[in-house]
Amino acid sequence: MNTILKAKLLQRRRWRIRKKVAGTSARPRLCVTFSTKHIYAQAIDDDAAVTLVFLSSLDPELRKQKLRANLAGAKALATAFAAKAKSAGVTTIVFDRSGARYHGKVKAFADGVREGGIVF
Repeated sequence: MNTILKAKLLQRRRWRIRKKVAGTSARPRLCVTFSTKHIYAQAIDDDAAVTLVFLSSLDPELRKQKLRANLAGAKALATAFAAKAKSAGVTTIVFDRSGARYHGKVKAFADGVREGGIVF
């Protein structure tokens, strides 16, 4: 399949999800993105257009663990993100999977955040 077509289809999936999922200050949107090497997660208040919490596998403390964009890395980053979100006062979120299917590392990340005490 053509890479330009793949990128267009991914963007359409993102837009379709974003029509339904919006974050507020009481319940921010947890956006998770996986690149080939790294994982990025952020809690966003869409009403104020502000990122409340951001964490990635490039963080100096997590970089020492050599996290990769796989199941184990997703689980480890999720628990660290949940702890950081709780310290910032975020207890409930809306999950934005950024166009990816809800299985594999995306599901592992969501389960890890739930185990960390954040309510979906």
